[in-house]
Amino acid sequence: MTQSYRPDTAQQVLDLMTWAVSEKTPLDLRGHATKAALGRPTNTSHALDLSGLSGIIDYAPNELVLTARAGTPVATIQAQLDEAGQMLAFEPPDLRPLLGRPDGPDDPGGTLGGLVSCNLAGPRRLSAGAARDHVLGIHGVTGRAEAIKSGGRVVKNVTGFDLSKLMTGAFGTLMALTELSVKVVPRPEKTRTILVLGTGEQAAMEVMSHAMRSPHEVSGAAFLPEPVAARSGVALVRDPGRAVVALRVEGPAPSVAWRCEALRNELGGWGPTEELHSANSAALWREVRDARLVAEPPEAQIWRLSVPPMTGAAVVRALEHNAPGALLAWQYDWAGGLVWLAVAPTPHAHAAAVRRAVDHHGGGHATLIRADRDVRAHVAVFHPQPPALAALTRRVKESFDPAGILSPGRMGEGR
Repeated sequence: MTQSYRPDTAQQVLDLMTWAVSEKTPLDLRGHATKAALGRPTNTSHALDLSGLSGIIDYAPNELVLTARAGTPVATIQAQLDEAGQMLAFEPPDLRPLLGRPDGPDDPGGTLGGLVSCNLAGPRRLSAGAARDHVLGIHGVTGRAEAIKSGGRVVKNVTGFDLSKLMTGAFGTLMALTELSVKVVPRPEKTRTILVLGTGEQAAMEVMSHAMRSPHEVSGAAFLPEPVAARSGVALVRDPGRAVVALRVEGPAPSVAWRCEALRNELGGWGPTEELHSANSAALWREVRDARLVAEPPEAQIWRLSVPPMTGAAVVRALEHNAPGALLAWQYDWAGGLVWLAVAPTPHAHAAAVRRAVDHHGGGHATLIRADRDVRAHVAVFHPQPPALAALTRRVKESFDPAGILSPGRMGEGR
């Protein structure tokens, strides 16, 4: 049984880390454990629960900066931003349904520290960047039991090497985050989604590429093949069996209306077009953001591929050829650069076929997002790194956590 420690202050985190280092006791870092199933199992007998470090410390809407403790629920932050008509630009996903955890009213959801530690971003990643691009500063405690501060609460910040970026995406293997400052942005006045209906996958890649190269400031570009589009809870089209390219346009109402009309005129040659407004548009992008349309069946194993945008369809076709019957469902985001795959469950999760398809079509990263504990313990969850990069990664880990105290093995051997 895991012994869990739940500090209430940054000093208590430092004290616990000092004890863990002196006793050589590994700690599994967590907040509300909504992403505990991401990465490899850590097999630790002690956990550092950072959910007690909760609360917004400072929020300056006029400065577009928010500072909060690492255990603050993302939902709390979003509610505060909503009141001021602002938002987190990188559109953080909620992976609870995908990971088999109900997102009921009593579940506080993920924390800011967990979100940043996993560097998660939704469809707006194309236009706004990743979570990493919006972190201004961090406080935390390393695996050496050293309290560290990096960056601050201002957008222009010159403080030497930016440790904030290094900690973003480290999955809690380098530092226990205690406080974060992030940039926020105004919420768009109006949002509409253009739908291009009935295209094939290669044509869909062309549509999304054209839209992203256009001057119309598209903030989201996704493609739902026919079986996946039919699962949507949004009234997409009169014939829900058709494949759908979805293109999101945001901003002042007159500008959105003009840009949508211009895009529909430009894209009409690829197929009939329709529009979603307001609630339906928001609902569709939540489904895309959280990959809910590929979450079923629950026993399926889920891969997340980051590839060059125009190669997404080719990667899927290669996988169909190399592993017949493996693919159950898939969808494209980031103009085809992000591919969510649901595959039939096997002890090896089709890892060799998936990564061969990625490597043979321009390269990228294939991450196993959902599989049972035994599979994640034996399959490389994160894409294997080239030798030089793997060596650098090990040196970074040794610099911040020489005794392997923080979430050992979460990102793979030596990580």
